[in-house]
Amino acid sequence: MIDATATTVFVALFAAVTVLGFYAARWRSGDLRILGEWGLGGRRFGTLVVWFLLGGDLYTAYTFIAVPGLMYGAGAIGFFAVPYTILIYPLAFIFMPKLWTMCRAAGHVTIADFVHDRYGSRALELATALTGLLATMPYIALQLVGIQVVIASLGIAGSGLLAHAPIVLAFVILAAYTYTSGLRAPAMIAFVKDGLIYLTVAVAVVVIPLKLGGFGHIFAAAQAVLAARPKPASIVIAPAAFSAYATLALGSALALFLYPHSVTGVLSARNADVIRRNAVYLPAYSLLLGAIALLGYMALAAGIATKNTSFAVPLLFKAMFPSWFVGVAFAAIAIGALVPAAIMSIAAANLITRNIYRRYLRPHPTDAEESTVAKLMSLLVKFGALAFALGDTQYAINLQLLGGVWVLQTFPAIVFGLYTQWFHPRALLAAWFVGMSAGTAMAVSQHFSPVFPLRVGSVTIAAYAGMYAFILNLAIAALLTLIFDATRVPRTATA
Repeated sequence: MIDATATTVFVALFAAVTVLGFYAARWRSGDLRILGEWGLGGRRFGTLVVWFLLGGDLYTAYTFIAVPGLMYGAGAIGFFAVPYTILIYPLAFIFMPKLWTMCRAAGHVTIADFVHDRYGSRALELATALTGLLATMPYIALQLVGIQVVIASLGIAGSGLLAHAPIVLAFVILAAYTYTSGLRAPAMIAFVKDGLIYLTVAVAVVVIPLKLGGFGHIFAAAQAVLAARPKPASIVIAPAAFSAYATLALGSALALFLYPHSVTGVLSARNADVIRRNAVYLPAYSLLLGAIALLGYMALAAGIATKNTSFAVPLLFKAMFPSWFVGVAFAAIAIGALVPAAIMSIAAANLITRNIYRRYLRPHPTDAEESTVAKLMSLLVKFGALAFALGDTQYAINLQLLGGVWVLQTFPAIVFGLYTQWFHPRALLAAWFVGMSAGTAMAVSQHFSPVFPLRVGSVTIAAYAGMYAFILNLAIAALLTLIFDATRVPRTATA
């Protein structure tokens, strides 16, 4: 049954951000026929705009649903997302200002542009671009899945094609204002998105514990439910899971700012100091994420029963709040999907345009042609993501889990490339291939679980598959560099 009040509030807020999305084309006006203006906002965003943009980019709607859902389903292991988002900002403070400076000086639009510039290797550039695209497509799809969950929780349903009508409509709106306004649209909408999410979480962490008898009761009840399951879990990390928890946090932190959408947010900044300031201020979102994660335990304590953990938070809100606030909360989640989905599709379009179309099909396009191709590619990327979302969403979830493993394999070429050109490009390419293959094989062998139990003699060490693959990648890159340089293999042979 449709909740009319919640649906009305939801639609009104969704309509408001749609208007903002189209209006953004006139905000901080620039020539959107130039890729740097359309795809990077003219590289003119200041500290406040970048704070909201990166916050809206890194903390997605799927985060709002999946992190507490993981806590609801698996207990404390889901909390790894909090320390990992704390670890990324010291790393970003060190690496990202330098990346911004080097990319700005050379006019780079994508991270693959940077890789080609540093190593003179088309093959390594293409590998970097394809990795980013592979990791980004299912990520966009999961934002649309987040909207689907909210729409279903409102009671909006149908049969056949009508069942998909709301998500298709949201997709069309997203595609239209992204095409029109470029990166300015998610940058402007991020102000509304983050404001709604902060409001929702602030109210939730005060009101829900009061209704449930306080955090002490919440933790005790959550522990009892988790311990009684066929596969028992706990609100406390077991010693056997320490290595998995720590490597998941570290590996995810190393990978996050290598995603194309993260790089796009960084390169939109006005100067390197904007990046440094945001590395200091963005941990405020980690505090928010910690509160969001606890919603999973609150759902357990409230007796929320669902086999699909993605519905734990929406069902909790429906049980705890009046309809009008449910509409606000659900709008926050849905708008929280639009911002990262827009940035991700723009980042993917930039990669296709600069590192495939321009590199292999039209080496010297005009500015207007390049921008037009990027706009069209952003639509194509969204269609691909929509196909994922309308199909079996488990495929999108599995591929998104692999995305972090894959993106981490570009770390040696990108991050070490900021400081040295010692690594041989052929060595980096071979190591990337081995890391991608090994990481994928490890994850698939565990039914797409990101944790792989490595057996060394009689000892088993469970750790993030991406970290095992990364260590292998780095070792091969170093060894092959020594071999290739010793045998005088040309460094520009793959250019």
